[in-house]
Amino acid sequence: MALNYDISNLSFLMVDDNHYMRSILKTMLSGFGCRNVYEAGDVAMAFELFRTHAIDIILTDLQMDTLDGSEFTHMVRTAKDSPNPFVPIIMLTAYTERHRVEQARDAGITEFLSKPICAKDLFLRVVSCVEQARHFVREPGFVGPDRRRTRNDGYKGEDRRGQASS
Repeated sequence: MALNYDISNLSFLMVDDNHYMRSILKTMLSGFGCRNVYEAGDVAMAFELFRTHAIDIILTDLQMDTLDGSEFTHMVRTAKDSPNPFVPIIMLTAYTERHRVEQARDAGITEFLSKPICAKDLFLRVVSCVEQARHFVREPGFVGPDRRRTRNDGYKGEDRRGQASS
């Protein structure tokens, strides 16, 4: 994956209740040449921005007041007024315990990035979302990117999962 990949035309929504973290992310995205960056300090403002702007990728924190990043992700994926339930969502968090990662995955995040983050890792996750877009699954209790990163087309068992196209 080339580090000179052009992501400058992508539109980002950053959701974090920490102004300092949003400032760091905005500086990184600006360094990548990104001009369309929206920021929200809470989930309510984030969802309104998401509904009113064409967003290509969402960057969200996990731990926030009122509603957290997993709940926001669930809203994006399942709300009737969600303009794009298939948008890639990268979760950024310092809380990397297994149960938290699984909770975020089960909410429908696309990628996970642990804090402290560096610009290179953020860039590679964004490029991964663009270049290796994951198939989406709509099943009772789950809407989001297929959790399986590899396909086994030879599997014929009863637990074979269907896919929705994105």
